[in-house]
Amino acid sequence: MTTPDGSGATLTGLALAGRAGHWDLTHRDGRITALRPSASSGGGFVMPPLADIHVHLDKTFTAERMPHRAASLFDAIDMMSADAETWTEADLRQRARSGLARAAAHGTQAMRSHVDWHKAAPPLAWHVLRELAQDWGDRIDLQLASLTPLDALQHIGPAVAQTLRAEGGVMGAFVYRNDDLPAKLATVFDLADRHGLDLDFHVDEGLDPEAQGIDAIIAETARRGMAGRVLCGHGCALSVRDAAEVQRLLDSAASAGVGLTVLPGANSYLQDASAGRTPRLRGLAPLQEARHAGVPVMLGSDNVRDGFFPYGDYDLWDVYRLAVLTGHLDPETWLDAISATPARWMGRDLSLREGGPASFIRIAASGPADAVSRASAEREIWQDGRRMPGIQGEHA
Repeated sequence: MTTPDGSGATLTGLALAGRAGHWDLTHRDGRITALRPSASSGGGFVMPPLADIHVHLDKTFTAERMPHRAASLFDAIDMMSADAETWTEADLRQRARSGLARAAAHGTQAMRSHVDWHKAAPPLAWHVLRELAQDWGDRIDLQLASLTPLDALQHIGPAVAQTLRAEGGVMGAFVYRNDDLPAKLATVFDLADRHGLDLDFHVDEGLDPEAQGIDAIIAETARRGMAGRVLCGHGCALSVRDAAEVQRLLDSAASAGVGLTVLPGANSYLQDASAGRTPRLRGLAPLQEARHAGVPVMLGSDNVRDGFFPYGDYDLWDVYRLAVLTGHLDPETWLDAISATPARWMGRDLSLREGGPASFIRIAASGPADAVSRASAEREIWQDGRRMPGIQGEHA
């Protein structure tokens, strides 16, 4: 509705994320001008925009090109590596643009995409995604992170780091039971120190208790004093390690300022996979225990419709629903894992506040639990005071 004095539009009787009671939200010229307690209710549930800190736009929408369903993580890696040989600029741009369009239509305004990087020179996907980041800057703040096997970084790391420093990227590495792990990680941290880079690892993405790369990353982060600059994604092996050992590790991670990104989609799909058999172990990192220890915990879409995970729609709210169900999370208190926490990790503030942007998500529900319970509840995406178009027509 529009207020009688023409001072702006007001949405009334809202349930606001993180606030008790009901609220009226007034906006004008793209900014929130007032947030006031409301005498009414039934206006829907409103939360900040979404921040998706772990995706793979270079691989996305290739599932139909895969020769078979992935039997394991490393089977998926092999299939995607073969497919990458066929990537062209037009193919990459069309698939990644579709991913960005769908993410924006679902309410994501900040995103970090990992980009496979295996040689000293930047890959074609890096150039394409940098251009798309500029094109989509008014809808999604897109960060890019390199993704290189840890062993390969020992050789091409200096060249990668120079490019990342010049172009504002994050350095990433795939870590899984590498030989001489502490020394190799020290090389990566040296590069980050020298070039002022943040780090984002894919680590221990399997169900082997001997996969303990995250231990070495936490120790090196603490030694370097790099709190708030090192993020660990996956951590599936934590789900099968000794509970007391994991608790000590999480306490160390909190003290060191290491963040954890949990990826419930692809991890639950790939871990403990075997044809004709129901999986018993889902590879979900201990996110409740991590948060209780003080570790910043985030959720991400990860792979979308590719060889690693043939489903998904860049809908981080749908990922949240999956995490609530599989991780037994309280939907009222974990919303920061898909908004405030990853946004802050990416240098953004997406909070709803007077004077801030009138950008938010409005769901036809009485609150977070109701919204999680009804996947088909109508969702409106507002950006700078304007209701944005829906997902119709955006296909890969």
